[in-house]
Amino acid sequence: MPRLHVIVWLLNALFCLSFAAEVATADEPQFAEVPELANIEFAPAKNEDAVPEHFRLKPHRFEAEAELLRERGSLRTFAVTFPSPVETVVLENNTVHAEYFQPAGPGPFSGVVVLHILGGEFPLSQTVASALARAQVAALFVKMPYYGERRSQESPRRMISRNPRETAESMRQAVLDIRRAGAWLAARPEVDKERLGVTGISLGGIMSALSAAGEPRFRKVAIYLGGGKLGENLWGMEHRDADAFRAEWLKAGESRESFLKALEPVDPATHGRLLKDRDVLMVNAKTDEIIPHAATMALWDSIGTKPELVWLDAGHITAAAYLPGEMVRLQKFFTAWKPQSRPATP
Repeated sequence: MPRLHVIVWLLNALFCLSFAAEVATADEPQFAEVPELANIEFAPAKNEDAVPEHFRLKPHRFEAEAELLRERGSLRTFAVTFPSPVETVVLENNTVHAEYFQPAGPGPFSGVVVLHILGGEFPLSQTVASALARAQVAALFVKMPYYGERRSQESPRRMISRNPRETAESMRQAVLDIRRAGAWLAARPEVDKERLGVTGISLGGIMSALSAAGEPRFRKVAIYLGGGKLGENLWGMEHRDADAFRAEWLKAGESRESFLKALEPVDPATHGRLLKDRDVLMVNAKTDEIIPHAATMALWDSIGTKPELVWLDAGHITAAAYLPGEMVRLQKFFTAWKPQSRPATP
């Protein structure tokens, strides 16, 4: 992890310098208004019937709050909160916390939900969102269940836990939260609601694929260091912690089969076929020690249309060395839209 932190720090320093240059040289930028309180309508997608049942939402409205955090040159950042569609016993977890990186100008801009890694190092996702916004892509960085402000000091509950059923519950909640995040983005006047996407790295990459399966309006999906066959990968992991949770699971009268069954509904490969009509980019590491080659190919094969797959000559952590170049790839990916990527508005 130290190398990851160093690279993220350097990227942030670079972006701060670019912010300073913008402040010094740019004309006064104009931004679309972001109200402190907004009533957002969630309308199911036109093809909602294709969404897996456990990811469906009925028509409803929800309130979202926004607070300006900072304005630097041609970019403003807001803290955004709204209620999760899922109510849990952990009160803090029932409010979704996000950060909106708003480009200057009237738009229309494409809009992208940005998701974080397992360790919760938010600066990485904030850097991605910032880079997208500077390429005039409106980016909403979303904190998933039991992360950041959503984590209680009085509860040990985490999004990814030793109990696969709890993990599946949290991943389902994340998908529903992200669907509301997409509705918030689509309601922004500077965002083209027909050009929405999602991206993330590692856990964020896995959840990007899963969330796109749950939200048909995410037309572009950039999956970094993600894959499928979650249950098989976790069960077969060679690590002393993995040995411990397998022993606990078996001692409780469970089995390998019940472990796999618990995670199957939230495995991106289970629903990969739903991405066949999307513009999908997968970027994976050749020697990934967390997401092995077989997991990558399981997701890629499940989509069925042979989406673009880029292999980095790195492992899961050392792939951070490629971040600067991948920022450029992401900017190009989310600013280039083909006609078929723009379906009729539901």
